[in-house]
Amino acid sequence: MRYDLVIFDNDGVLVDSEPLSNRLLAGHLTELGHPTTYEDSLRDYMGAALHRVHDVILERTGQRLPEDFDTAFHARVFAAFQEELEPVDGAVDVLKRLTAAGVPYCVASSGSHERIRVGHRKTGLDAWFPEEIVYSAEDVGRGKPAPDLFLHAAARRGVAPERCVVVEDSRLGVQAAVAAGMDVYGFTAMTPEDRLAGAKGFFSRMEELPAILGL
Repeated sequence: MRYDLVIFDNDGVLVDSEPLSNRLLAGHLTELGHPTTYEDSLRDYMGAALHRVHDVILERTGQRLPEDFDTAFHARVFAAFQEELEPVDGAVDVLKRLTAAGVPYCVASSGSHERIRVGHRKTGLDAWFPEEIVYSAEDVGRGKPAPDLFLHAAARRGVAPERCVVVEDSRLGVQAAVAAGMDVYGFTAMTPEDRLAGAKGFFSRMEELPAILGL
């Protein structure tokens, strides 16, 4: 099936940010008195907007995170991005193939617009993603696993949900795509298949994606 729109998740799919951000998130939460391992962070927060971190901590402990939590965490993440962030291997080649085939694409990320832009500028992906095809959970209020962000991206691009395909690497992202009525393929470079239940198929290297998309 040829799709009318390819919607990419950002962190872990386009930019190799998940190891960095989850390591930092685990450390930050632990410093604040909420012991969290790297594996805990991947399990509970990978693919989610930061409001989920606030919600989970409040639900589990009855305590609210500091008011400056988001600002302080983003400062750490952005500093790490400047030092270490790289594009996911093969991502640019996929974008080249989509462009050559005339298949529209966009990005729909749980991260803030600032986070997306910082990462894209560092990795050179800003050349492939002008502002009008960049969508953030900030745009809709409810992040993944709610379908709102993917439905918003499809509506803004003028494509029916059933004609969209989502490329995701997180459990919450797959759940959001399924809830939006879209096909979704799970990228298993960091996440095993059994954590991406509901995906139409799986791939572990970006080189495999063009064939999956019928390019």
